[in-house]
Amino acid sequence: MEPAAGAAGHVTLVGGGPGTIELLTVAAVEALRDADVVFYDRLAPYQELPTLSTAELVDVGKRPGHHPVSQSGIEGLMVEAAHAGKNVVRLKGGDPYVFGRGGEEVAACVKAGVPVRVISGVTSAISVPAAAGIPVTHREVSHMFTVVSGHAPLTEQEHMHLAGLGGTIVVLMGIGTLHQLAAGLRRAGMRADMPMAVVERGYRPGQRTTIAELGTITTAAADCSNPAVLVIGDVVRVAEANRGCAEAEAELDRLAASLMGA
Repeated sequence: MEPAAGAAGHVTLVGGGPGTIELLTVAAVEALRDADVVFYDRLAPYQELPTLSTAELVDVGKRPGHHPVSQSGIEGLMVEAAHAGKNVVRLKGGDPYVFGRGGEEVAACVKAGVPVRVISGVTSAISVPAAAGIPVTHREVSHMFTVVSGHAPLTEQEHMHLAGLGGTIVVLMGIGTLHQLAAGLRRAGMRADMPMAVVERGYRPGQRTTIAELGTITTAAADCSNPAVLVIGDVVRVAEANRGCAEAEAELDRLAASLMGA
C-alpha cells in the first residue's frame, strides 16, 4: 500500500497480546488494516499478519543473543517511514508499556515531530497464566500481584522486597534467570514449598505448564525455554485444585457414557 501524495505520516504502537489473533483488540485489527507498513516483533501474532493487513511487513524482532535490528535502528525505521508519509504500525507482543520499550519509541517519535498514539494490548503477565488456569489474584489467597522482568538477575534488595510483599509474583521471560531468582527468594526467606509454575508458549502450539515448588523448580524446569511466564504464589494451587475438579468431572462423564453404552 502506497501513501497518498502529500499525506502526513504517523506511527501507531499496537499491543499484539500474547501471540494469538483471538486476543487482538478491535482497535489493533483496525490499525493493522489501515497500515502502510508494519514493523513487528516475534512475540506478536506475526504469522497471521497477511490475513489482517495488506501492508509491507518488516520483521524487526529480537531473539536471544541475536538482535538483527537495534532498538535505535527500529526507532529510526519508524520515523523514516512516517516522514515519508506512511501510516506506520509498530506491532509488539503483549502491551507496549509492559516491558515493551513503548515509552522509548513514543519519545523517539515525539522528538522527531511524528504524530504517535498507543493501542494497549492484552499483557502476557495476566493472559498467559490464565491460559494455564492460574488466576493472578484469588479471594482469600492473593489480593495483589507484582510483574517482574526476568531478562537480568535481580539484586539481593529486590529479592528481599519481593519476598516480603506477599501475593503473586509474575516473571516475564525469566527462564534464563530462573536459578538466580529461586535461590535469591529462598535467601530472602521465602518458603521452599511455595508453589511455582512455568507456563511456556502460552496460547501457542506446544503450550506447556510445569508446576513444582520454589525449592525444586530449577530441576523440574530444567528443559523449559522462553517464551515463558513464571508464576510464584499460592494461586498456583488454586489452578491445580480446579484442574483436578475438571479432570474428575471429565472422568465421571466418561464413566457415565460407558455405562449408558453397556
